[in-house]
Amino acid sequence: MNGATGRSRNPNVPITPEEIAEDCLDCLNAGAAIVHHHDDPRAFLEPGPVGMAALSHATFFRIHASRPDALMYPTANFGSADIADRWDHHRILNDAGLLRMALVDPGSVNLGTLADDGTPTGSYVYAQSFDDIRYELDACRVLGLAPSIACFEPGFLRTVLAYHDAGSLPPGALVKLYFSGGRPLFGLPPTVWALDTYLRLLEGTDLPWAVAVLGGDVIGTGLAAAALERGGHLRVGIEDYGGPDTPTNLELLDRATHLCELVGRPLASPSDAATLLGIPK
Repeated sequence: MNGATGRSRNPNVPITPEEIAEDCLDCLNAGAAIVHHHDDPRAFLEPGPVGMAALSHATFFRIHASRPDALMYPTANFGSADIADRWDHHRILNDAGLLRMALVDPGSVNLGTLADDGTPTGSYVYAQSFDDIRYELDACRVLGLAPSIACFEPGFLRTVLAYHDAGSLPPGALVKLYFSGGRPLFGLPPTVWALDTYLRLLEGTDLPWAVAVLGGDVIGTGLAAAALERGGHLRVGIEDYGGPDTPTNLELLDRATHLCELVGRPLASPSDAATLLGIPK
């Protein structure tokens, strides 16, 4: 719904819990199955998981009141190097009965961009050790939360497959294959050959998967159509979009919906998605 996008880049980005909840409900009612948002850390009333959970609770409570079928999950608390501080707001939200999914990022990645001369720049390292990954997946298993898994690099997917092959991946996993539009710079570009590289790794599994292009246009690159034709799913939204215009989340969803119609892939409701993923009701 928003990510780190500011209004200087897109004036339509929702920021407050009220704005995010309203945008999520509009998208759910227009055909979205899963919604995800980031909170503004400047608005935390308390540090750590309690403050993180309070903001997300304000958003998710509003959504759940109107759409109890909604599948939704928060982001990580990026302000700490400690995995419990980064992730344990999920426990609080789960105790409140608001979650059936949880964020899992199974690896580490440099998230930079390109300088004017075309060279990589930026110093943010998004880091998860193998111990951190196990912490998140173990918590998902204990809490009964389906992991929404972001794969920024092929190595992320190989880690997921190691858990899958060992029979220890929590039920309900959704593998999201992320491609870089160049800003941020990471992983593989949004091309069909790159998608097929990931799909070669997924061969022999029954893991549901989706594609997203960060800092680009998943539809404009042709990646969305290729994914739909191969049986995959789509993630769209202002957080990811890096095209030339400043669309709303509803407009991005409408573009994806139109593409699904062209390809002949019907939309899944939240209940359909829960069944597809194997998430308990």
